[in-house]
Amino acid sequence: MKLYIYSLGAGLLVGVVYSLLGVRSPAPPMIALIGLAGMLVGEQVVPTLRQYWQGHNVGVFVRDHCAPQVLGTGTTHAAPAKCDTPHS
Repeated sequence: MKLYIYSLGAGLLVGVVYSLLGVRSPAPPMIALIGLAGMLVGEQVVPTLRQYWQGHNVGVFVRDHCAPQVLGTGTTHAAPAKCDTPHS
């Protein structure tokens, strides 16, 4: 149930942003696709920053975890894998 409430909240937030930008909803196809791409990339920001703050190799994390989710080459719903190599 919590997931549905979060989804509704995110939708409301996007609706407010669309209204402020003067974009009607449903958005024209190109605007909607760019928005979806932003959502896919934005989902990866927090896990990537966590890896960085924990001293893990962010490049390996992005390649192994983020890229497959954003590019659709494989979806993992497990917890992000920890990379043993610290960043410089």
